[in-house]
Formats: sequence, C-alpha cells, structure tokens
Amino acid sequence: MSEEEEHQTFEAVGAGASLTFPMQCSALRKNGHVVIKGRPCKIVDMSTSKTGKHGHAKVHLVAIDIFTGKKLEDISPSTHNMDVPNVHRNEFQLVNIDDGFLNLMTQDGTPKDDVKVPDSDLGKDIQGQFDDGKDLLVTIISAMGEEQAISFKEAPKGS
Repeated sequence: MSEEEEHQTFEAVGAGASLTFPMQCSALRKNGHVVIKGRPCKIVDMSTSKTGKHGHAKVHLVAIDIFTGKKLEDISPSTHNMDVPNVHRNEFQLVNIDDGFLNLMTQDGTPKDDVKVPDSDLGKDIQGQFDDGKDLLVTIISAMGEEQAISFKEAPKGS
C-alpha cells in the first residue's frame, strides 16, 4: 500500500451519519431515492434489460431531482451498487419570515433560520397565509446537505 492509500480523509458529517449509503441497483424501487450525477433524486420509472449471452442485466433509471425538479437518467449494471441519499422530512413551526428566510422552530423549541423561502408558488402561499396571521407548520426535506421547504399546513388549534 502506498502512503496515500493508507491515509484517507473523510468529510465530517453530524452525528457520524453518512449523506448516502450504497444499495445494489436491482434492489432499488420506484418511488425510492437514488443519487444520479451527484444529485438526490426520486425514482419515477425504472426498467431492466437483459443483454447478450455474457453481458449483465442493465437497469435504466429515470428520476426527478428532489430539490430542482429536473429529470435525470442513468443506466447501470444490476449487480453494481448505487448511492442512495439519506432523506429526512421534518415539520417545523413557522415563527417569522425574515429577509427571504423562514424562521422556524423545532418541537423542542430550537430555532432554525437557514431555510430559504421557496421561489415557487409554494413560497408565495406560505408568505400569504403567514401575513393573514395563520399559525403554519412547514415541512422541510433534507438530503446531502441541502434543505428545502416542500409543503405547509395550518397548525392545529390548541398546539
């Protein structure tokens, strides 16, 4: 082993959790998640093709980037591993909207103010409902170091 191979450096991630984990291509499923071209995606279609006498079966994946909505495709041998992102959804109480950022609070009262208001109609809806004085719960999806608001609902009364 060379000197370089012995001393690998790994990026530090909170709580020792990894951003992705490997999964064999043949074990991936529609509506599951996969990393294509370095982006976390949701699989919308997949098909397997058998190749020639000595070839390997190939899996053709069609997926949508969970943050940008872009369609990405990939073809990989079914026996190869692909990265699957660790995707988390959390609900937060909306406290304020300040300078294009959502000021959120977790269930235990910890503030979180590093999520941008979405540029889409969702962002306009959140802003409008908040301006009307409604208590809102915002659902944040996070994967591979990115976070984004994906939905919201009115907080139940009495909470």
